[in-house]
Amino acid sequence: MPAAAPGRDRDAELGAAVERARHGDEDAFAQAYRIVNPGLLGYLRGMVGEDAEDVASDAWLEIARDLGRFRGDSAGFRGWTATIARHRALDHLRRVRSRPRPGVIEQDVLDLPTSGDTAGEALDALSTERALALIAGLPRDQAEAVLLRVVVGLDGPTSARVLGKRPGAVRSAAHRGLKRLERQLRERGR
Repeated sequence: MPAAAPGRDRDAELGAAVERARHGDEDAFAQAYRIVNPGLLGYLRGMVGEDAEDVASDAWLEIARDLGRFRGDSAGFRGWTATIARHRALDHLRRVRSRPRPGVIEQDVLDLPTSGDTAGEALDALSTERALALIAGLPRDQAEAVLLRVVVGLDGPTSARVLGKRPGAVRSAAHRGLKRLERQLRERGR
């Protein structure tokens, strides 16, 4: 019997963690958070930029509060968390538009200790930053579709539920967005 694909193992691990977390297991909630949060942060960075972690914190507070009412599998959980994060991001964008604030780097952030390979982390962050900057240049429907499909890893129907659109519309927007990114990268490579 062939070994299960790593993605399936991760989905099974997430599904089990969510089920245990729904019944109050804090360690299981932390495990679900570790699995889902990186993709969710990538999605939020594409939507709100440097405020992604603040928005993610708000989303996770709501997720923790409402987790007992969640019903579904790992894909459903990813979609549910993305929907909550999207709503918090849209709320954040409305607040920022009505009350602009200057971008300031907090000294506390600069003083945080680093862990691991700083050069490697810097290259990873730079690559992620460049990719998110390119995605941010897409029309909003295409950017959100690409972020949900590629960064968060949601399937078409789940992405469509998050965005409140038909799966075909999301699939088409993601395709157009990826094609546009491909053209931009080709043009920059010349």
